[in-house]
Amino acid sequence: MLPATAVYYFPWEVKPGAFHDGESVRTFGRLTCYEPEKSQASLTTHHASKDHHVVIHTSFVEPFNPIIGAQYVVLGEIQTAEGVDMRVCARVLNCVDGVNIVLLQKAINEQRSFFRERQCQLEGAAVT
Repeated sequence: MLPATAVYYFPWEVKPGAFHDGESVRTFGRLTCYEPEKSQASLTTHHASKDHHVVIHTSFVEPFNPIIGAQYVVLGEIQTAEGVDMRVCARVLNCVDGVNIVLLQKAINEQRSFFRERQCQLEGAAVT
């Protein structure tokens, strides 16, 4: 079963305190580490001269053939666990190596703009 509809978040936005436990999230990054014995992976993205890491729990998507250094998109739920501040429990983990990250970021911003505009229209319709 897939989680509820989730909007994309940039990896630098996926941090402790920004989400509630169980909240659906989509994000992306370069696979930099995979520990099959822990069912744990790490996606990393460089932004504003800083590396941002997102810890991924992979038990629901195993077995998979990890390609270290490749770009991945993940869909899952936020989960807090011992020893880790926060992680994404992956339901979908797709290799998208070759994707144009600049265009992906632009698409995410367009999606957010669309959702904001739609929300304003719905609120306006509810008032009248």
